[in-house]
Amino acid sequence: MSKLVIENISAGYGAVQVLHGISLHVNPGETVVLLGTNGNGKSTLLQSIMGIIRPTSGSISLGVGGQKTDLIGKNTEEIVALGIAMVPEGRRLFSLLSVEENLMLGAYREVARKRIKDNLDFCFTTFPRLKERRKQQAGSLSGGEQQMVAVARSLMSNPNILLIDEPSVGLAPILVSQMILKIKELKEMRNLTVLMAEQNFNQAIKIADRGYVIVNGEMALSGEDAKALSENTLVKQLYLGV
Repeated sequence: MSKLVIENISAGYGAVQVLHGISLHVNPGETVVLLGTNGNGKSTLLQSIMGIIRPTSGSISLGVGGQKTDLIGKNTEEIVALGIAMVPEGRRLFSLLSVEENLMLGAYREVARKRIKDNLDFCFTTFPRLKERRKQQAGSLSGGEQQMVAVARSLMSNPNILLIDEPSVGLAPILVSQMILKIKELKEMRNLTVLMAEQNFNQAIKIADRGYVIVNGEMALSGEDAKALSENTLVKQLYLGV
């Protein structure tokens, strides 16, 4: 299993700095939630991990079996090959391709190519609706179904670490609850390490082992466990209306 360590990361877009010295870690087998309202830097951090954005300072490392790999400077293809996959905010599907074609695009990683049939069967067993829609264009699906495709596509790469960016966006409350619980189920079934960015505290806390709160691109809080997060004054003010 894999461990992710982020130390003093600063990053942004051109002259606009979004993250200011962010540090966190995700231990093997944990589900860690990254809380923060829109515009506070959650997506920027996940994109920095994936090599989509290059941080201006700090380090990001992946630990597997006692070996440590520096992710800074690696491109996204190399990072995916190391066993990290991301479910992006807004799904980012190829709308004119079928459900099955979108899933197949997730199997780019070399180790995943050898397990395409097994992983595809797993995805269709986990999300039976996708099996029913396998030949349907992804763009014609409902929002909940598209989110299923996005999650399943990431699983097709056979990852060890799964980054999930705002899985609740655009979904009805009942679908949000179902998707959050499905993420927990998948994590346990596939022995995944999960870092999930989410602003829906009440849903995220259902599956989080612990979490962090980002405010204005800075780490405002690190919770030792889900209970500590729920009882924190800052969390109560930002998310619970207390």
